[in-house]
Amino acid sequence: MKLLVIAGPPSAGKTALTKQIVRRFKDEMKIAYLKIDVVKAFEDIELQREFNILTKKVYSGDLCPDHAGVMVLGDAIEWAEKNEADLFIVESAGLCLRCSPYLNQGLGVIVLSSISGIHAPEKMGAMVALADIAVVTKIDLVSQAEREVFIQKIKEVHPHIVLMETNALQGTSLNRLYQLIAKSEEIDKHNLVLKGSPPIGTCTICIGKKEIGWKHHFGVIKKLDGQIADYLYRGE
Repeated sequence: MKLLVIAGPPSAGKTALTKQIVRRFKDEMKIAYLKIDVVKAFEDIELQREFNILTKKVYSGDLCPDHAGVMVLGDAIEWAEKNEADLFIVESAGLCLRCSPYLNQGLGVIVLSSISGIHAPEKMGAMVALADIAVVTKIDLVSQAEREVFIQKIKEVHPHIVLMETNALQGTSLNRLYQLIAKSEEIDKHNLVLKGSPPIGTCTICIGKKEIGWKHHFGVIKKLDGQIADYLYRGE
């Protein structure tokens, strides 16, 4: 089974790109799709209704959606394999931009909107730096000069990333992506690991404590004059 992890911020065009990929491969491969989100998601319903493929969604609730994705991904791969999927597409929630949901196998795709600001690639860190492919969407909404600056910013974060620009709604200029997916190797589920290490996201604020000041909390904390992750504090 081939694996495709699609990440990116909200409204970048992840689902529009997913639909183009499904439309291209649905007659050649059995496709399974997993959507990870926090509270509500409808992408799985849309894809199942439009293409009649296997779909599933997971709500992370109070957990970081990318951490939750890592935890459920093993079971999700079992589910896709049990249903004899040839291509398993995982779409991230796209809320926290610090984590990188990509694995050491399959393909990791970052979807970036060209109207998100020229510094967006730098702000996303590992989500761009550890991706295999960057797909820049909404290219019809910016000038040629703005596109070139945006592309340069992506290259500064990840000089070796495979770059392509598209209007995801129309699916223009995606043949290279389709070729890379078709040629990608099948995964070995027993040797899957994350490419990067997500930041620790468990603290007492995550579970609902509302007190102000680091002394009231435990986990990884930050002081006014300190660097985050310098303190692993156990509370008072």
